[in-house]
Amino acid sequence: MTTQIEILKIIGEHMEYLSSDSIDKLETIEGCYFQSITTEFLNSLTTSSFPNHSIKLKIGSPIMLLRNLDQNQGLCNGTRLVVTRLTKHVIATEIISSKNLGHNVYIPRMSMSPSQSLLPFKLLRRQFSIMLSYAMTINKSQGQS
Repeated sequence: MTTQIEILKIIGEHMEYLSSDSIDKLETIEGCYFQSITTEFLNSLTTSSFPNHSIKLKIGSPIMLLRNLDQNQGLCNGTRLVVTRLTKHVIATEIISSKNLGHNVYIPRMSMSPSQSLLPFKLLRRQFSIMLSYAMTINKSQGQS
C-alpha cells in the first residue's frame, strides 16, 4: 500500500501494466480440478520475488529488477533503475546502481513462474520483472552504548 501512495507523489501521468496469468497445464497434477479457477483468482495471487498483477509507474519512478536479464549490461536481480520512458510493451530505464551506472536499458515483459510455491498448480505470469523500490532507513542499535 505504501508504494501506491509513494507513486502518487511523483508528478505526471501514471501507466498501469497488467499481467497475463494462466496455469501451466503440462505441469499441473490432476488438471481437470483446476479448470474452474478464474483469471481474477490468478491475478490476486502474490508471492515473494514475483511481480504483482498490476504495476503502476510514472516517469522518474525508482524500480528494482526481480530477475537476471543480462549480466553483461548489469541487469541482475536487485539492480536499481529509474524509469525514463513508458511504452505499451517495454519500459525504458537508466541504471542507478552497479558498475553500469547511467546506462540506458530497456526492460521487456517476460513469462515467469514462482520457483517455490505452495500452490497445487504452476502459475504462469507474463509481466515486467520489476517492483517499485523506495529506500527506507532503519535505525537499529547494535551492542551496548
